[in-house]
Amino acid sequence: MNAASAITTPSLRPAFADVDAAGRALRLECLWIAPDRATAPLLVFLHEGLGSVAMWKDWPAEVCEAAGCRGLVVSRYGYGQSTPRPPQEKWPVDFMHREARDVLPALFAALGVDTRRDKPVLFGHSDGGSIALLYAAMHPDAVAGIVVAAPHTFVEDVTVANIAQARQAYLDTDLRGRLARYHEDVDSAFWGWNDIWLDPEFRRWNIEDYLPRIACPVLAIQGVDDEYGSLAQIRGIRRHAPQTVLLEIPDCRHSPHKDQPAIVIQAVADFVGALDKPGRP
Repeated sequence: MNAASAITTPSLRPAFADVDAAGRALRLECLWIAPDRATAPLLVFLHEGLGSVAMWKDWPAEVCEAAGCRGLVVSRYGYGQSTPRPPQEKWPVDFMHREARDVLPALFAALGVDTRRDKPVLFGHSDGGSIALLYAAMHPDAVAGIVVAAPHTFVEDVTVANIAQARQAYLDTDLRGRLARYHEDVDSAFWGWNDIWLDPEFRRWNIEDYLPRIACPVLAIQGVDDEYGSLAQIRGIRRHAPQTVLLEIPDCRHSPHKDQPAIVIQAVADFVGALDKPGRP
């Protein structure tokens, strides 16, 4: 893994990092928030299966302001303004493992982030939460803490059923047009995510064996009414990684940062603020 080049900008306009990861040259969309807070913790935002830099809207900036952090928001390969996925290419079953093992370290190197000395805090939503868990397990010395919102650690029937409904909505409703506002190649984003989650081989996907390897503090957040997964997801994280603090939010579905933004912002700010203090979570 090595970086060809990286471009950052202090304004709230996306820029791009050129990354060589797993033998592939990728151009990844990045957004820096408050980079002038040079000594503040770095909070890295990892999006959901249909997310992107733009889809987060102003929420990462609000969190960084509340927590006194710098921020880095990234669109994964195939999403947002990042390199699109070719139509014939299918995500492999271990695509989240590859993101955590290969792409994130290469991206940090490209951006000049020395994760041994400047350990980031990861905020991952849904698939991004799973990637954050895998990263913390694979690189325990390169992360200060992780916040995971509605993460997946194994595949549930309810998840597959709702992803199948999303497929039909993409074909029959205006969902494609609405998502196209956030992705240069909306079909790259949608079908990459939808096809792998509905692949019968993916039903055996499970990352619970990685969870005991996580050494850093963990805050696991989930809506009580999450339509894409049960509370067994985050409760299982705490069972395997006992340092995990749970936040189960009533009147909240699969996107806690959208459904209950104030609660999640305060929880993240408190979590980050406690990381370097005695008795941290």
